[in-house]
Amino acid sequence: MDGLLITLISIGVTVLFVLGIPIFLIIGLWVVGVSLVIDFTLANIGVTLYEGLYFFGLLALPLFILTGDLINSAGIAKRMSDFAYSILGWMRGGMGMSALGACGMFAAISGSNSATTATIGSIMHPEMTRTNYDANFAAATIAAGGTVGIIIPPSIIFIVYGFLMNLSISDLFLGGIVPGLMMVLAMQITCWAMCRHFGWGDIIKFEIHRIIKAAIGAWLGFFAIGLVVWGIYTGKFSPTEAAGVTAGFCLLVGLFMYPFGRFFNLARSGDTENISIAQTLLVPGFSLKELPGIILRSGQITGMLAPLIAISVVMQQLLSLLGANAYVTDILSNLGGYYAILFASMGIVLVAGTILESLPNTIILAPILAPIAATIGVDPIHFAVIFLIGDAIGFITPPYGLNLYVASGITGIPYFRILKFTVPYLLSLLAVWFAVAMLPDLSTYLVNFQGGGR
Repeated sequence: MDGLLITLISIGVTVLFVLGIPIFLIIGLWVVGVSLVIDFTLANIGVTLYEGLYFFGLLALPLFILTGDLINSAGIAKRMSDFAYSILGWMRGGMGMSALGACGMFAAISGSNSATTATIGSIMHPEMTRTNYDANFAAATIAAGGTVGIIIPPSIIFIVYGFLMNLSISDLFLGGIVPGLMMVLAMQITCWAMCRHFGWGDIIKFEIHRIIKAAIGAWLGFFAIGLVVWGIYTGKFSPTEAAGVTAGFCLLVGLFMYPFGRFFNLARSGDTENISIAQTLLVPGFSLKELPGIILRSGQITGMLAPLIAISVVMQQLLSLLGANAYVTDILSNLGGYYAILFASMGIVLVAGTILESLPNTIILAPILAPIAATIGVDPIHFAVIFLIGDAIGFITPPYGLNLYVASGITGIPYFRILKFTVPYLLSLLAVWFAVAMLPDLSTYLVNFQGGGR
């Protein structure tokens, strides 16, 4: 009887999900309903919600989100995009390729897929449409580029994964570097091929002085990236402390640069090609009056993610009580060989990623699949990278595809028109995913070289 009621509850919340009810409420209703059915005390929900967030490492989540907003508001993200375009603009599809490169650089500071898509999309999509790119393709490029936001370190999801599986977050960050760069490169090749076929995009002359000037203009972005990398991998501070230091740096830069930006009349989204070399050292910054709005935007995103983490922990606890972990373990174990179990696990992650956001997907499935992978000899860091690349691909896979919704929101282009042009990028990301799965050294070499994973 309990099984029937749990099935009916699951069907009911699935219907609500299809109708567009927020995922937090969906999981919450399922948790309350199942708790009542199995006579599990509801007081546990409140306790677990609190304990699920009572973890020092999770402080990095709001701090990296704030860092992304500060960098965007200060005009640093625009300078990083200009630098990428100065290098790649001479090729067909150069603006699209530079948008993907900018996504990779911004991901190295923000740690968020949706933040990467929203920030770089708001900067690069108008530029791409202005330089003769198809608007739908431009939106798809931004959505696809955002997938590296949780792979190239620092990564919010890596922090959550490390918390759940008791793994070194620094080692996880190292494991994501090469696969993240491979994802960017694969998407850039795809962009180049499509633009060459359709003739999209204007071409600019390759000029060394333009690259040097753009590099000087992006120095603050490079410094922020270097600050994170240096601090974490020299052991000067933990990933959480790195998030705080980087957010503080970006805050001070934005406020300090604002009066200079006003004096030199620098525009956050304006033309940076015709400003002087001296002006390139500056960014527009933001005023003290604008700061509450920036913090509020970051708080709104954190306010959506944090409760989702907490309620997903409760859901994972109930799934364990219901025997879901043992059930999945039995099914996968019966498949036999190494690759059969590994590919089946990847299939589960990919399917779950089409209907769930990355946080609940990670919190629910990682504690189930990671131990199974360990029993067949998969390195924990290697499996974490495999798992999270699959998670990232879910950001451009319908029906969920959060990045597609974000790209649609900032461009005004309907979801399904963007989805059509996302397919080539999806195929290139799947190719990288299987390469990483088949070649463990891609995700473990830097960890072992650095002396981690022991």
